[in-house]
Parts: sequence; C-alpha cells; structure tokens
Amino acid sequence: MELLKHYFTQLSDTQLEQFNKLQELYQDWNVKINVVSRKDIDELYLRHVLHSLGIAKVQKFLPDAKILDVGTGGGFPGIPLAILFPETKFHLVDSIGKKIKVVEEVAAGLGLENVEITNARVETLDGQYDFIISRAVAQMETFVHWVKGRVVKKSRHELKNGILYLKGGDLTEELAPFPKATVYNLQGYFTEDFFETKSVVHLPLKYKA
Repeated sequence: MELLKHYFTQLSDTQLEQFNKLQELYQDWNVKINVVSRKDIDELYLRHVLHSLGIAKVQKFLPDAKILDVGTGGGFPGIPLAILFPETKFHLVDSIGKKIKVVEEVAAGLGLENVEITNARVETLDGQYDFIISRAVAQMETFVHWVKGRVVKKSRHELKNGILYLKGGDLTEELAPFPKATVYNLQGYFTEDFFETKSVVHLPLKYKA
C-alpha cells in the first residue's frame, strides 16, 4: 500500500480503502481458487497492482471511456485500473470460468460499479472500446487478431485508440511487424527492480467497419 501512495498521491479515501481491501480479498479467494502464485500473493501490490497501474502512467482514462481487459485472469490489470478510474467503464473478460468467479467476488467485495465481467472468449464478443488492455496473454500478432474490429473510431485520449499491453523482456522481434507500436519502459515511472524489464506497449488500431 505504501508503494501505491508513493506513486499515486491523489487517491481518495474510498480508493485507499478499496486498494487496502485487495490483499485480504485475494488471499481469501486464492485459498479456494488459485489465481495468483504464493510468491506473488505476498508481493501483490508490487507484482500485480502497481504493475497493472503502469498503464495509467502511460494513459489516463477519461470518464465514460470504455476499456476491454482481455484474459483478465484474476482481475489484472482491470480491477486496479477500475479503482483508479471510477468513472471509466471496464469490461473484464476471460475464457476460464473459475478465474471469472474470483473476479466477480473481488469486484463485489470492493463495491465496484464500473465493471462488467464476462466468461467468454474475446472473439465471441460484440461491442467496441476506446482501449483494449491486457497483461501478456499472447504474442502481439495473435492478440491483434483476437481483438480485430473492437476499437471505437473516434479517439478522445492523448494516445490513439488501440491496445495498451503490459509486456516483459526484449520485444524487438515480437513487435517487428508493428512499426506503429510505442514501448514505454515502466522503469521510467517506477524505480523498483521488478520493473526493469517491464513495459507498456501502445499499438494504435484502425477502426474496422
């Protein structure tokens, strides 16, 4: 929690309370349905919460913006971002039902009203979004194929509508087919060693009618 307060100084009392509750909720649910490794649950705020919020350092979401979190797993990056941007609409999707069960219970426990949760493959969804977010669920080429046609035509944010993807390691080869991709190294925002090889990739996507 001290990490969050250090990097996000404008949090309201409600947001602080919600972020504070995360540890207890995930520890409780992780005993029943393992969605976070034992090592990671002890460093939840560094490895999951702050990592997820790296997207917010690259792009702040506007009220009423629509964000799709693909392969949300236990709710990352969607849940921390939904706490940070309470007026933004988040749609969290995963094909694995037991993970979605955890996300539903965590969102309910936090009282989040700006989150929609769906157990489905992203290819089966309708609807369009300002940004599609995720945390390394697939190679970029595969991911782009999955989310084709899911981006709203009109961009309202500083960055153009498209993908904001949390990735690790050397991305040179993976991003070679995507010359419009921009890589934001998270160590430019967070000083902890964990972020040394972590990045947010922004890839603008063209609207498909």
